[in-house]
Amino acid sequence: MDRRRSEAGAPVACDKLFYKIGEVSRMTGLEAYVLRYWESEFPFLHPRKSSGGQRVYTKKDVDLVLDIKRMLYEQGFTITGAKKQLQGRARLRREPPPPQTIGAIKGQLQSILDDLKAFDPLPSVRDGNADSAGGSQ
Repeated sequence: MDRRRSEAGAPVACDKLFYKIGEVSRMTGLEAYVLRYWESEFPFLHPRKSSGGQRVYTKKDVDLVLDIKRMLYEQGFTITGAKKQLQGRARLRREPPPPQTIGAIKGQLQSILDDLKAFDPLPSVRDGNADSAGGSQ
C-alpha cells in the first residue's frame, strides 16, 4: 500500500475513498473539534455523513482542510480572509474565460482550419483512386 507522510507526520493512506474524522485529525494534526468548527465556518467544507451519522471526508475534503490550515497557521490569514481567498479560487474555476481569450482561441482555430483546407492531398487520394496510393490492401 502506497503511504505518504502528512504534515503532522502520520501516514496518509492514498488508496482510501473516505476518511473518518479521527483519521483526518491524525493526518492533519488538528483536533476533531477544530475540524467540526471549520465545517461551520467554511460552507464548502461539508463532509458527508455515513448511515451511522459519522462524518466521512473525501481526499478533496482532506486537501481543503490542509489548505485552510496552511492559510490560517502558516500564512496568517484570518478565518474571514481564508474564506474570501477560497471563494475567489472557486469563482475562478466557475467563471468562463474572458471574451478576449475565446476570440484569440477562435482565431487560432480558424487559422489551423485554413491551413488544413489549403493542404493539397495526394492527387490519387483526391481523385478517389486510393488503390494506386497504397490505401487499400
